[in-house]
Amino acid sequence: MLITFEGIDGSGKSTQIKLLNSYLSAKGIQTHVFREPGGTEISESIRTLLLHDTEEMDPVTELLLFSSARSQLMAEKVIPLLNQGKTVILDRFYDSTMAYQGYGRESAPISDIHQLNRIAAHGLVPDITFYMKLSVDDAEKRTSSVHKDRMEKSGRDFFSKVSDGFDKMSREEDRFKVIDATQGSSAVHNTIVSHVNAVI
Repeated sequence: MLITFEGIDGSGKSTQIKLLNSYLSAKGIQTHVFREPGGTEISESIRTLLLHDTEEMDPVTELLLFSSARSQLMAEKVIPLLNQGKTVILDRFYDSTMAYQGYGRESAPISDIHQLNRIAAHGLVPDITFYMKLSVDDAEKRTSSVHKDRMEKSGRDFFSKVSDGFDKMSREEDRFKVIDATQGSSAVHNTIVSHVNAVI
């Protein structure tokens, strides 16, 4: 099973991924967690380029680098694990590319990004996607004291477009489960677990 978590920065994805991983592991379900971009030596190197090494990057270059990192993670880690019957949890997947590089950067037509996402994901589609929905205002409050990487410095207008993109996808994709990220972590976890158990 492939489970993905999406949402703007500050929405609580990392916390909920840890809680879900612990829950599934306690049930005897072998689970592996990866972040995007990252998870392999090549993908982590690309992550450094994308998030830390430079302030200036062409939007198309950014789009292709995120996709390249994803392709390597799929080929090297995710597909082999899924073929072994393992559960994989991803902290971001191609929906982030659509939201950030598609709706946020407007780096390419949405239809082209859909095609690129299919290629970079090697045809994989998540079984369930948790969209941690949080307003840009609330996200800014949560991340005000956190050191920001290159993507996180993109500005309020950018993140408003990203948030709108996630909202649009959540209405179009049945696999999306919209989670009210303003709730306490325990309440959010319980909601997520109920959805996962229904799929299992």
